[in-house]
Amino acid sequence: MKIIFAGTPVFAEVALEALIHSSHQVVAVYTQPDRPAGRGLKTTASPVKKLAVSSNLPVFQPKSLKEESEHEQLVSFKADVMVVAAYGMLLPAAILTIPRLGCINIHPSLLPRWRGAAPIQRTIYAGDKETGVTIMQMDEGLDTGPILLQQPCKLAEDETSDSLHEKLAKLGARALVQALDLLTQGVIIPKPQDNDLATYAHKICKEEALIDWSQPALELEQEIRAFNPWPVAFTSWKGQNLRIWLAKKLAQEHHATPRTILNVGRDGIDIATGKGVLRLLQVQLPGGKAIDVADFYNAHQRELVVGEHLI
Repeated sequence: MKIIFAGTPVFAEVALEALIHSSHQVVAVYTQPDRPAGRGLKTTASPVKKLAVSSNLPVFQPKSLKEESEHEQLVSFKADVMVVAAYGMLLPAAILTIPRLGCINIHPSLLPRWRGAAPIQRTIYAGDKETGVTIMQMDEGLDTGPILLQQPCKLAEDETSDSLHEKLAKLGARALVQALDLLTQGVIIPKPQDNDLATYAHKICKEEALIDWSQPALELEQEIRAFNPWPVAFTSWKGQNLRIWLAKKLAQEHHATPRTILNVGRDGIDIATGKGVLRLLQVQLPGGKAIDVADFYNAHQRELVVGEHLI
């Protein structure tokens, strides 16, 4: 099967790698234009572009796909299907029908749950025990197209967005190749989504990462894991932002005001919440790196006072 691939970050790179090693032929790769990245803001190619170039695949980086000339370029490939994975650009409706079998998308959730921009983070934030990947026929809606294939995935108790992203990237790549093989055989029957079961994964913003200590410890643990590695949950301590990379809920009650420091030690820093206690396990101060709480305790033992507030 001749494939146009459109994707940009690591999640898409994993899928492209799987396609390159499959029986299918990638005839063109679309990815976002090179952008400044890192501390030096050096213009950097996307992970997908780097892989495509090293694999001698033709790369296209338009700023938009709205121009008629871009549509004509896509038509010229005479592709059977266009695969879209975290491309970061909306496809105009006219493009959806250019390939013989249309456009399909890899979405990191079990649709119709968590349509939208941040399904991985929202899955963890909500405390879901299971997620997965969906290979979907694209239509003009936002993740509303018919389902071609789904693969479930259980979440670990300490799952972060970082670890789940890696799991779903690999699972999505395998599911994509499987779906393409089945499409080649003509045995997939698209299944419409049940819109009544749909939930929306709103885009993550940095403001959400400020911890509200009046919330239950369980929800705060989920928030911290959801925001690892970005934007990273944070609170205020001694006039500085303290980023919290890892924490866990403790099975104990208290009668203190939320955000009160209840206990400090090399095993963790225990904070009162609106319901229960949250133990901080990995933290980071401005200008420093993320460190285990034992190292933080050793460096700041005299400043960590039981009974004081974080804010």
